[in-house]
Amino acid sequence: MAYTRMTAAEAAALIKHNENLALSGFTPAGVAKAVTKELAKIAVKEHEAGREFKVGIFTGASTGQSTDGDLAAAQAIKYRAPYTTNPDFRKHVNMGEIPYNDLHLSHMAQELRYGFYGDVDWAILEVCDIEECGDEYHAFLTAAGGISPTAARLAKKVILELNSFHNPNAKFIHDVYEPLDPPYRKAIPIEHVGDRIGVPYVVVPKEKLVCVVECNIPDEARAFKDSDPVTDRIGYLTAEFLVEEMHAGRIPKEFLPLQSGVGSTANAILGALGQDKHVPDFNIYTEVIQNSVIDMMLNGRVKDASACSLTVSNECLMQVYDNMDHFSKHLTLRQSEISNSPELIRRLGVIAINTAIECDLYGNVNSTHISGVKMMNGIGGSGDFERNAYLSIFTCPSMAKGGLISSIVPFVSHQDHSEHDVNIIITEQGVADLRGKSPVQRAQHIIEQCVHPDYKQLLWDYLKIAKGGHTRHNLPAAFAMHDTLARKGDMKLTDFGEYVKD
Repeated sequence: MAYTRMTAAEAAALIKHNENLALSGFTPAGVAKAVTKELAKIAVKEHEAGREFKVGIFTGASTGQSTDGDLAAAQAIKYRAPYTTNPDFRKHVNMGEIPYNDLHLSHMAQELRYGFYGDVDWAILEVCDIEECGDEYHAFLTAAGGISPTAARLAKKVILELNSFHNPNAKFIHDVYEPLDPPYRKAIPIEHVGDRIGVPYVVVPKEKLVCVVECNIPDEARAFKDSDPVTDRIGYLTAEFLVEEMHAGRIPKEFLPLQSGVGSTANAILGALGQDKHVPDFNIYTEVIQNSVIDMMLNGRVKDASACSLTVSNECLMQVYDNMDHFSKHLTLRQSEISNSPELIRRLGVIAINTAIECDLYGNVNSTHISGVKMMNGIGGSGDFERNAYLSIFTCPSMAKGGLISSIVPFVSHQDHSEHDVNIIITEQGVADLRGKSPVQRAQHIIEQCVHPDYKQLLWDYLKIAKGGHTRHNLPAAFAMHDTLARKGDMKLTDFGEYVKD
């Protein structure tokens, strides 16, 4: 095929200081990683020579160590959006060294098209196959959709990483569709989870393709913690609640598509739903597929699944490739602005289940910041789903740090999801259904149902001294309580909003 082949180092050497890169992938799945790893080495050498070398990075979501981690450690990131989970990157963000813009994931591609972030100089896409077709190449993505078609169309130049680790048959699970921009945008014609409306490839004009980098690099799959009694209990309570909603007629007997976040709690919830015989076989409409979903698809428990990425172990990914006859019919990978589209989430009636860092007494949720200032990861797609869901659920353990901190607080230290977007809060203690309740009723219900016994009395005391009319607060006491809640109940709240030893 008539394209130029280069090594990753040769391709990286073409990228200049201050240029902007848009990359394939969504989570570490499907991320271009050969060229970025070499780019980090270039940045280190440039810095050692006293020259600055930084690039802007746009992606579908987080990446892996070869991108966010290595580039952050090399001090090579001038700007980053929309999401990350890498601990090295997080450290540099919280030291104030990287300008990081935490975005709703459904916004990234369209805001690039709107021109909000300047030019895209390079698109670097990981692909499993390339086909020549007239004056363009058809590039077939690997384990994720992300922002790839927008990246390829906007970029001045394109590099393709042809990664032989991925089976070329991955092309059979992709549906590539880029919506028009206002005022020409049309309805996205997806009415069922498995509908496909696009093509299985990204178009790359021949004049844009600078080179192809051939490599064989596994996805930098993240390992999640095993389930434990707390996450198992949250999973059980979530499944039990949804069954009760179905029996009450508030969820149709056919059930509704599920979205869940990433991690051990999400796996525990999906596992509990899969084992509950009262839940019919169901569909998944989400942004990230984890190992547990693949297992349930193979045994028929999950009928159809639509997502943006396969965030699975590499062993599980090989299982998908080995069973492509089944998955090509029942699994669809889309772009993030489609998987996370508010239009589609609302049309399909998705039940959204995501994880909170902390929740407050009125139902506001913090899912991004520790103590209000230190970034954990970012909002990701949780806002896309929770605000538009048929049913909006947040889960978290009632306590964190081995019981030293209550996850239910008077007032969240950083608000990502307001009380208007949260229907249900679930901890291992119980389920708080906030629908149809006033602020004070919500507070009473959350304390009764979700707070750990070690902290329950302190929060009842807070509610007694909270001031105001409709939504009551004592802000000095609320802020002080973030520290005091770590005392596991050995403090007493005075009528003046101060804490003293009990």
